[in-house]
Amino acid sequence: MSVLVVGLSHRTAPIDLLEQAVLDTDGSRQLATGLRAGDHVHEALVLSTCNRLEVVVEAGTFHGALEEIGAALGALTGLTRDQLTDHLFVHYDDRAVAHLFELACGLDSLAVGESQVLGQLREALALAQRHGHLGPSLNPLVQQALRVGKRAHAETGIDEVSRSLVGLGLDQAASVLPDLTEARTVVVGAGAMSGLAVATLARHGVHDLTVVNRTRDRADRLASTHGARSLPWSDLAAAVGCADLVLTCTGAVGHVLDGPGLARARSEAGRAGSPLALVDLALPRDVDPAVSRLRGVHLWGLAELHQAAGLAGAGDAGSATEPAAVTAVRGLVATEVATYLTERHAARLGPTLAALRTSAGRVVDAEMTRLDQRLPHLPDDERAEVRQTVQRVVDKLLHTPTTRVKQLHSGVEEVPADYAHALRELFDLDSREVAALSSPPLGVVEKAAEQRGEGDRADG
Repeated sequence: MSVLVVGLSHRTAPIDLLEQAVLDTDGSRQLATGLRAGDHVHEALVLSTCNRLEVVVEAGTFHGALEEIGAALGALTGLTRDQLTDHLFVHYDDRAVAHLFELACGLDSLAVGESQVLGQLREALALAQRHGHLGPSLNPLVQQALRVGKRAHAETGIDEVSRSLVGLGLDQAASVLPDLTEARTVVVGAGAMSGLAVATLARHGVHDLTVVNRTRDRADRLASTHGARSLPWSDLAAAVGCADLVLTCTGAVGHVLDGPGLARARSEAGRAGSPLALVDLALPRDVDPAVSRLRGVHLWGLAELHQAAGLAGAGDAGSATEPAAVTAVRGLVATEVATYLTERHAARLGPTLAALRTSAGRVVDAEMTRLDQRLPHLPDDERAEVRQTVQRVVDKLLHTPTTRVKQLHSGVEEVPADYAHALRELFDLDSREVAALSSPPLGVVEKAAEQRGEGDRADG
């Protein structure tokens, strides 16, 4: 069994397609539950954000799991097989591990280095754990990805490079509004992205800040945290009509703001034709693209922010223009991936070697019992000498397999992936015994990861 990651992201699919593929919490749960009910997926985690929909699974077979994932994605999103095939990315085993670590560090984000994806990945992990979708393979892997992401932000300057979607949106708005700090600003929504927007605006010194949300209590809590004010949902049109800057990110299925409604609100407020910067961070879109036809209205959605991020990106991997902090994070990820894979291979091989030694011990015991039957009067000291000789022969035969595992664990030499299977076949080891000797859910990899995490916290 191996790790398989299949998905759509801003790197592989247009925003229009991502908009169709977005899943809410219930949809993510349904997808993971359906996959685990199949024949080829044993563990599953779904990460759905405004820029990606990824499925991470422990796959019994590559092609079988890929087929089940494709069918499930099509059934839940309504996308055709051709649409998915043209835009899906697939990462398998070692590359899948590297992708998860890069993702957690923000290297695969629209705004390179942003930390919001850490919270999104943590929420996806919690959802999968809550519904029993994870086991001894993906649970430690995703937790280690989160630890690597935290290390990247704590030990490198990636935070200085990262630009959140909110920051990118404010950059665009600044091209229209002369002084953002004096802009009458409205944030629509009170979720994670809206909370980030309010915090960013407050940090930028925006004085006139209002939060509008369908659930007034949530708007009140978010606004009070940052010294802003809140309004009920019924006042949305009036608030937007008077605004200079609007950032919106709700979970609405339809448009929150459309052309006729916005035109009417601006006219009633006496602001028709006045500059209005709209930053739509939602997927599906909160704002009808048609509003950009209104005089004075400037709209930036995820597609436009994607383009802006590309024009002012952090450079290609390994390029001369790549910031030093990004290069440092890539190095950190490479080291962590190598360490994780080494420990994972060692954890998988350990039970097989233990079963091999147990089997060899039974052979020695059986031969000594036969010797006792044939030579019952053999003196104890001679019997001990014979046993020691037989044991030395067994130890010499097992020396090479044991050494290979030690080399693998230290990263000195790469051992073939089917090494454990070959040992089981050659020595006729009972698979049930190997399974009984396998690591518990908190196994070698997870314990080692925890130890590294404790060390990191102590050093920090």
